[in-house]
Amino acid sequence: MVLHLDATAFRAWTRACAQTLSSARAEIDALNVFPVPDADTGTNAYLTFAAGASALDALPQEAGLAELVRAYTTALLVNAKGNTGVICSQLVRACFRDLDLEAPVDAAAVASAFRAASRAADDAVGDPVEGTILTVARAAAQGAEQARDEGVDGRTAFARAAAAARSALLRTPQQLERLARAGVVDAGGRALVVLLDTTEQALTGRAPTPTATLVPVPVAGGDDLVEGGPAYEVMYLLEADDDAIAPLRRSLSGLGDSLVVVGGERLWNVHVHVDDVGAAIEAGLDAGRPYRIAVTHFADQIARQREPRRERVVVAATTGSGLTALCAEAGAHVLEFSRHEPLTVDAVGAALRAANAQEIVVLPNAARHVGLFEAAASELRRDDVRVAVIPTHAQVQGLAALAVHDPGRAFDDDVVAMSSAAAHAKHGAVTIATEPGITMAGPCEAGDVLGVLSGDFAVVGHDLVEVAGDVLERLLTPSSELVTLVVGEGAAEGMADALSARLRDHRVDVDVEVIDGRQEHYPLFVAVE
Repeated sequence: MVLHLDATAFRAWTRACAQTLSSARAEIDALNVFPVPDADTGTNAYLTFAAGASALDALPQEAGLAELVRAYTTALLVNAKGNTGVICSQLVRACFRDLDLEAPVDAAAVASAFRAASRAADDAVGDPVEGTILTVARAAAQGAEQARDEGVDGRTAFARAAAAARSALLRTPQQLERLARAGVVDAGGRALVVLLDTTEQALTGRAPTPTATLVPVPVAGGDDLVEGGPAYEVMYLLEADDDAIAPLRRSLSGLGDSLVVVGGERLWNVHVHVDDVGAAIEAGLDAGRPYRIAVTHFADQIARQREPRRERVVVAATTGSGLTALCAEAGAHVLEFSRHEPLTVDAVGAALRAANAQEIVVLPNAARHVGLFEAAASELRRDDVRVAVIPTHAQVQGLAALAVHDPGRAFDDDVVAMSSAAAHAKHGAVTIATEPGITMAGPCEAGDVLGVLSGDFAVVGHDLVEVAGDVLERLLTPSSELVTLVVGEGAAEGMADALSARLRDHRVDVDVEVIDGRQEHYPLFVAVE
C-alpha cells in the first residue's frame, strides 16, 4: 500500500505524539539518571511536543501540509526543553527536511529521512555518548536501511526502524555504566521509542509490543546531583549566522558537558551544562543574539523541598481583566492569558512553583491548558507537593469551582467539591466568526454570531442577543437554579439586561448573576447551575 502524507493525518499525529508522551512522562522521568539524574526527561519531551501540537491549533483548518510541517518543526525548535527535547526536535526537523511532502513515501524515503535525522542529531551533540538517544536513533536508521534493501514498502520500513530502536533501547544499559548501575534503560532513548511507536501505530494501525524499561534504583543527590559534574543547565535561543556556530560549539564544549546546538537559518537552540553560567551566555553573545535564556541550578530541586510552604493555594488561568480581578479577590493565584499572549510551558511551570504551597488546586479553564498544567504538576509532585488539576474547560467552570473552595476542608474533600461544582456547571458562550467556515450548526460567514455549547458551535445567527438567548435556553433545565452571565468586549448594549428580563419572565425560580468579565473575542460567557 502506497504511503502518502496529508494535512489531516499530520495534525492527528502531532496530537498523538503529545498524548503518548504525556502518558509515559512519569515512567520516563523515573528512568532519568544520565547525564544528570534530575528526573525531568519525560516532562521535557512532553512539553516540547505539546508546544508543537499547540502551534498547529493556531493555524486555520485549511492550512496545507507544508505550512503545518514548517510551523510544527519551528515550534519544536523554539520550545525544546532539556537535552532530550532539543535532540528530538532536531530529529524531527531533519526527517521532514529530507522528505518530499508531495511524493509517496517509500522505503527509500524512510531510510533517507532516518539517516539524515541520525546524522543531524550526532552533529548537534558536542560529545556523543553510546547508550543514549543517539544510539537508538542510529539503530532506527540502520533498521530502515535494511528494510529498504529488502524491497519492502514505506510502512513496513518504518515498522522495521521502530523495532530496531526498541531493540537498541534494551541494549543501552550494556553500553553506559551509569544505566547499568541504576538498572534502567536510557530515558532519552525511551522517549524516542515512544514517539516511534506512536508513529508506527498511526501508519499501520498496529500497537507495537510494549518495551521493558526495568526498575530504577534511587540515586542520591548532592548540590550538583552528579559528583564533579556541572551545577547548572543553561538554555537559550540564538539568532546567529551559520558560520558562528562552530566557534560557539568550541567555546561551550570547553566550559562543560551535555552540549547540544540545533537549528539553522539563523535560529538555534542551545543547551549545555556548566559551572560558569556567565561564560556560557557570553559565548552566545559572541556568536549572535541570545534570548529566552533559562538557567536551572540542579541543587534548587533539593532546596525547594526544604522551604516552608503555604498550606493550600488555588491557581487559576484567567482571561479578561474583570474575570482576573474577580478570581484574585476570591483568593486564587491568577495566571492571565489572551489570544495574543497565550500561556507557555515556562509561564505555567513558574506559576505553580511561585505558589510555594504544600497543596495546589489548579483550574486551567481551557481544554488546551490541561496538559500544560499536568506536566508542570508532575514536577512538583516529585517534590512531595500535592497538586490536583481540575480539568475545567471554560472560565465559568473555574468560577463555579472557586465558589465552593474551602481551605478548611481536607485536600481531597476540597478537590472533590470543586470538581463536582465545575462538572455540574453547564457552560456556553457567544462569539463572532472571523472567517467563513463550516460548523456543527451549519455554514457561517465572517461577522456571523456563533453560539457555543460545551465547546462546540451549536448556533449560527446574526443578532447577539438572539443567539445568546438561544444558547441560554438550551442550557436551562427544570432543575436549574443559577445563571451566570459574564459580559465581554463587543457585547451588545443592554444584552445582559435583556437576557435577565427574559429569564424573569419565563423562569422566576432562577437567579441571575451578571459579571463584567471584559474578556476578548467572546461577548458573553454563560454558566447554568
